[in-house]
Amino acid sequence: MDLTKTFLKAKRPCAEGFRWFIRHHQDGGNYQEILDAFVSAGRVNDACWLLTQFGPTDEILVVDAIDAEAVVFAGTLQVRGNIEADSIVRAGRSIQAGGSIRVGSALIAGEDIRADGAIRSAGTLEAGGDIKAGWGVEAHARIACGGDLRAAWDLLCGERLNLDGNAFVGQDLIAEGAIACAKGLRAGGNIVGADSICAGHGIVAGEGIRCSLHLEAGWGIKAGEAIVAEGAIRAGESLHAQAEIRAGAGYGVFAGLNVQVEAWETSARVCASARPEGLMSGCWAGASLE
Repeated sequence: MDLTKTFLKAKRPCAEGFRWFIRHHQDGGNYQEILDAFVSAGRVNDACWLLTQFGPTDEILVVDAIDAEAVVFAGTLQVRGNIEADSIVRAGRSIQAGGSIRVGSALIAGEDIRADGAIRSAGTLEAGGDIKAGWGVEAHARIACGGDLRAAWDLLCGERLNLDGNAFVGQDLIAEGAIACAKGLRAGGNIVGADSICAGHGIVAGEGIRCSLHLEAGWGIKAGEAIVAEGAIRAGESLHAQAEIRAGAGYGVFAGLNVQVEAWETSARVCASARPEGLMSGCWAGASLE
């Protein structure tokens, strides 16, 4: 796809960026070549703006490795080894790496992000589709995933974690902000949120679940250790913990919010080492035998 100055001007670019384009591409040019030129000139934000305006392409770039200041590619990046960038790596479609991915400020893909190794961003991590890592996933700022997120090791998020699909984490899932998941959360270790934790489906942790505000699931909540929240605990179905279930001071514990009262005995069971203080709904079933 070729871009002309008339075509670009119709998108109402900033004055400085448009002047740079006119100086260097008076007669227009190839879309990807212009993106590359912006990046080479240190105008990464302009390249990202251009990609946002004109969208992805079907072009596929296949390379052995990437070690750069920044990369903005309109199509799919397929890298046999590692991807390393000091600032941003952004693709209009997917980013795939046979090794690990490490970026300094942002890792963004319009579709999937997949790495056989680790995925690490010192800033944000955003994917319109799935995020999958053969090792761990870590972002110092927010994570936004439009599909499922799978990490064989830990999932560490420095701010808010937004998931439009499920999360499957082999070890700990830890977020320094709120966790909002449209479907289910499952971790082999702990699930920890520095704000609220909310899942549209169920929440399952092999170890404990702790959050600094409210804990909520549309289905059930199950933990291999304790379930502790500083706010309310609300489950659409059952609550199950090997240790205690404890809500914050003055807050209640609710099970069976999405099932009929007549079904509480089977579908809204509350199991813990002791009856939770402030249990407001559900059927207390005593200590777990599992």
